[in-house]
Amino acid sequence: MRRVRAYVGLGANLGEAAATLATGVRALAALPGTRLRAVSRLYATRPVGVVDQPEFQNAVVALDVPAGPDPATGATALVVALKHLERAFGREDRERWGPRELDLDLLVFGRARLALDRPPAGMSLDPGKAERLLVVPHPEAIRRLFVLAPLADLAPRLVPPGWEHRVAWYRRRREAVEGTGAVRMIAGWDPDTATWTGPAAGA
Repeated sequence: MRRVRAYVGLGANLGEAAATLATGVRALAALPGTRLRAVSRLYATRPVGVVDQPEFQNAVVALDVPAGPDPATGATALVVALKHLERAFGREDRERWGPRELDLDLLVFGRARLALDRPPAGMSLDPGKAERLLVVPHPEAIRRLFVLAPLADLAPRLVPPGWEHRVAWYRRRREAVEGTGAVRMIAGWDPDTATWTGPAAGA
């Protein structure tokens, strides 16, 4: 089976967020035909858009996923799987940028640059995004430190399609804008136990 390297962002701020994200990582690794290649550190991050809510916890995983017959088909199949997992974890429809049980976003899908109509099963649960296209690389990633920090853990030298610089360069630029306190590393990933290790491990 031909595979492609994909990067998926995870976020949560309801319930036991660290435990939810650890379970989410394991669920992603168990997707058919998928190999988990790396997991970023876990970060506590300030909310964006709707600030009157608990801080988020965020991470990024590197997955080798089925490429499909073409990038559009492969990326769409992965997004449908991500939305299915969100619902399985109890994700509910709420305001855009509001609190969430589990958020899974496709950030990068190999060298593909795509803008596709989402199938119904791949629709976002954010009401403000329900009619949006599936755009890859994720159009907001370049401006979100809560994405760039964990992505830079895994692929600092990566230049996603359409970006002019490496991920690490954009992380430094966003830190200068948002401040280094906008994200805090709170735990690392232990591949032997498939869970977080550090201060947030029991959070």
